[in-house]
Amino acid sequence: MNAFNAKSSSAIVAVSDLDRARRFYSDVLGLELNDEAMEGVLVYKTGATHLVVYPSDSAGTNKANAVVWDCGQDIDAIVADLRAKGVTFERYEMEGVSYKDGVHDANGFKMVWLKDPDGNILHLNSA
Repeated sequence: MNAFNAKSSSAIVAVSDLDRARRFYSDVLGLELNDEAMEGVLVYKTGATHLVVYPSDSAGTNKANAVVWDCGQDIDAIVADLRAKGVTFERYEMEGVSYKDGVHDANGFKMVWLKDPDGNILHLNSA
């Protein structure tokens, strides 16, 4: 048995301004701040896992998905809520995938990408 199979994992995102990140992740995304025990690090509850947000000079340099949320059937409501808060969505051209109002649709599998204030790519899907 691989020792990692039974272990939980967490996403970690580098940001340049912790206060700005707190406003985005707490107020815009509505995540529950779970822990601030380590000074300068925010830990948010996301389902059964955690999202760690920390300051770094390398914030926003990742050009791939930093965090992925499986939203299931709630994806449309989540996207509508984010849009109402002024969030803009990324558009990626993919063969066989339609795009409307921020949502990419691959035969019923919905995907959404947005960026945090540092440009970290956040991904939502209907899995």
